[in-house]
Amino acid sequence: MIWTSIILTLVGAYLLGSIPSAVWIGKIFYGVDVRTKGSGNAGTTNVLRVLGAKAALPVFAIDILKGYAAVSLVAWSGLTPADGGYVWLKMALALLAVVGHMYPLFAGFKGGKGVATLVGIMFAFSTGGILLALATFFVLVSITHYVSVGSMVGGLLYPFYAALCGTDDWRLLGFYGLVSLVIFYTHRSNIGRLLHGTENKTYLFGRSKEGKKSN
Repeated sequence: MIWTSIILTLVGAYLLGSIPSAVWIGKIFYGVDVRTKGSGNAGTTNVLRVLGAKAALPVFAIDILKGYAAVSLVAWSGLTPADGGYVWLKMALALLAVVGHMYPLFAGFKGGKGVATLVGIMFAFSTGGILLALATFFVLVSITHYVSVGSMVGGLLYPFYAALCGTDDWRLLGFYGLVSLVIFYTHRSNIGRLLHGTENKTYLFGRSKEGKKSN
């Protein structure tokens, strides 16, 4: 019976990750498939560039919530924190949520990079760690105007932040390291554009007059 519950939670995590918030919000409220505009990515950053902050904020919120909810499904598995498989199941739920976001069942298996979903997942694992990573993200994006730089550096530092906030389980720290690698892998095209100086810039708080003149 417990195996049935575990399998259902794993399927549920993938299905939650498959909720294509960027695609649905773009199509329903704006008549636009964001995968055909801008970078072609079904994520918050591309929605921000193509449709603006009013559309990007709910996309960001939904993607965070689905990542958090996917990991929280562990409570329905029948396992408890005292069980040896509890932590492993949480990590499996997290990975399936990311896979769902990147390859969503409900959007033709063409999704986004999964960063916002990973933010929700990391909230479920180490709230202090992800808050520090988010602070790093916003500082770097405000300075460089490259969301990819903020995402990659924030992801890279998350394991260290989590350890700083009290995480000492080697399984979790190893998992956080894996998450960092996933973030770099999904941003491989961004890395190429950064090296060639063609990466798109994002202005979180709008461009200054000087910035508009120089760009």
